[in-house]
Amino acid sequence: MKSILVLLASLTLFACSQTPNLQPEDKPNYETYIAEGDSFKQLNFTSIAGDKINLNELPKRKLIVYFATWCHDSQRAMRQIMASPLAADNNLQIVGVGREENAANLEKFQQEYQLNFPLVSDIDRSYYNQVANAGIPRLILLDNNNNVVKTIIGEIPNTIDYLVW
Repeated sequence: MKSILVLLASLTLFACSQTPNLQPEDKPNYETYIAEGDSFKQLNFTSIAGDKINLNELPKRKLIVYFATWCHDSQRAMRQIMASPLAADNNLQIVGVGREENAANLEKFQQEYQLNFPLVSDIDRSYYNQVANAGIPRLILLDNNNNVVKTIIGEIPNTIDYLVW
C-alpha cells in the first residue's frame, strides 16, 4: 500500500509535463526555445470571446501563461495568480493560453476559476511549440517592449513567488 501511494504521488508530480496521451517513455526532455532578453514572437492572439489581442498595442508588462485545464499545477498557478496583486495590476496584461484546449473547456475553466483575463485556445500547440516542448504551466514574463524577462515552469508549489521582476 505504501509503495502504491509513493508511485501515485510521483506520477501526480510529473503529470503536467506531458499531454494526457503520452506514455512515460515518450516524455521529451524539457526544452525552452526562448530566453531572457529575446523578443517574444507571438504578438497576436484571438481570445475565446473573439477579441483580438495585440501585445504591441499594450504599453505595459505582460504575463503569458501556457496551461491546461486538466493539470493540477496549472489549476494551482491560476488560483495563485487570482489571489495575488497581479490579477488587479493595471500595468500588467495577463493572457492565458490553453494548450490543446478548445474554447468550450476554456470558457468553463475561466468561469470556475473566476479569471479576469483573456484566454486563448491553442488546440494544435502552434503557440506553445514556439516557446517550449514540454512542461505546464509555463509562465513567461514580458517587459513593455515584449522582451522576455523570465520564463518559469510552474510545477512548483509557490509559482507566484517567482513572478517578481
